[in-house]
Amino acid sequence: MGERTQAVLRPAGDGEAIPGPGVEMLFKIVGDQTGGRLSLQEFVVEPGAPAVRPHIHWQHDEYFYVLEGELTVHTGDGETAVGPGGLLAAVRGSVHGFRNATDRPVKALCVFAPAGYENYFREVHEAIMAGETMTDERMAELRAKYASETV
Repeated sequence: MGERTQAVLRPAGDGEAIPGPGVEMLFKIVGDQTGGRLSLQEFVVEPGAPAVRPHIHWQHDEYFYVLEGELTVHTGDGETAVGPGGLLAAVRGSVHGFRNATDRPVKALCVFAPAGYENYFREVHEAIMAGETMTDERMAELRAKYASETV
């Protein structure tokens, strides 16, 4: 049948916090806990936070589900506002990005499948904490390491 594994329970507020400029990220579950199948991030985007510029992932999919507020998403065809219950499926090879164009915080979930992209966020955070300036070139270098590119 298969090998038994341990279920993972994360109470509200529990997980791996990875702060970013204008974005609070809390990874509720990561690849080490799912056999690499997926990771799940809860995130809050503050009003006026720097936008996540349009980009493409070549080796994983991302699924954004809005819980509160209104997230402005870029789909490659322009921008669309997505409210609570709205979903953006950014499958491999699709152009996507997002920003908060409102005066209220946006709370959403993002599923990464397969897992692994959480390591990109860890590396960006570590570089910032070490005092490194995150230039476009440095960001492109880190994204390329995770089979992603800015459009």
